[in-house]
Amino acid sequence: MSTSDSDNTKPGRRFQRAAAPAPAPAPVTDHPDGVRLSKLMSERGLCSRREADTLIEKGWVFVNGERVNELGKRFPPDVDIQLSRRGEAMQAERVTILLHKPVGYVSAQPEKGHKAAVELIVPQNLAPGGKQVFKRQHLKGLAPAGRLDIDSTGLLVLTQDGVIAKRLIGDDTKVEKEYLVRVEGKLSNADLARLNHGLELDGKALRPAKVQWMNKDQLRFILKEGRKRQIRRMCELVGLKVVGLKRVRIGKVRLGDLPQGQWRYLRDGEVF
Repeated sequence: MSTSDSDNTKPGRRFQRAAAPAPAPAPVTDHPDGVRLSKLMSERGLCSRREADTLIEKGWVFVNGERVNELGKRFPPDVDIQLSRRGEAMQAERVTILLHKPVGYVSAQPEKGHKAAVELIVPQNLAPGGKQVFKRQHLKGLAPAGRLDIDSTGLLVLTQDGVIAKRLIGDDTKVEKEYLVRVEGKLSNADLARLNHGLELDGKALRPAKVQWMNKDQLRFILKEGRKRQIRRMCELVGLKVVGLKRVRIGKVRLGDLPQGQWRYLRDGEVF
């Protein structure tokens, strides 16, 4: 099947390269002992499982060169998977937004007396200097990839991209999140060591962290997990009170000089 064909529902670029010419692919048949196609697509980083289901239902997924438009089919893990041009275009249109969340906004669903952070994603709050133009469709399915407490400020990621969301908030995430935390109280060297490793919340041990003094009343936390109000609760366990908390980095992406209440698109070449 030629990728130069004008029918944009036909397969686009291959996501799996062959090291050498291979024999013609085997016919597409369901393998009861195989892996669900949506899971295979997610594991290969093509999309999230939800996005995979949408692509499959639209008939924009090809396995070994043949269209698959029925959910739940299973295949061997080494099959060749392609998207049609329309499928590739749909994936390419997904956006990821970086917001400097102010205090008083909730990350996800609005709560009584408080607005959701997504309500700040309007053209007048778009920071100058970017190349991408705001479109209303960028709000469809836009969701926060992680929490930031209502009384905290700093970098919040909102995305339409299920792959990015999984990378940032999946159970096995290894992406660092960096925070600057102003505190009140005294902290012994032993308790500083406990903040780095040795605390537990809700009966479950916390992963090792990196915690150090920045100045006499400010700590820097670097975490690879995000339990509810984790930093505030960690500080309480060692006798500290948090009076200010700001997230300044997620992975390789920094908040930088983005003004509070404004947002921008994730730039080409930026990765978490």
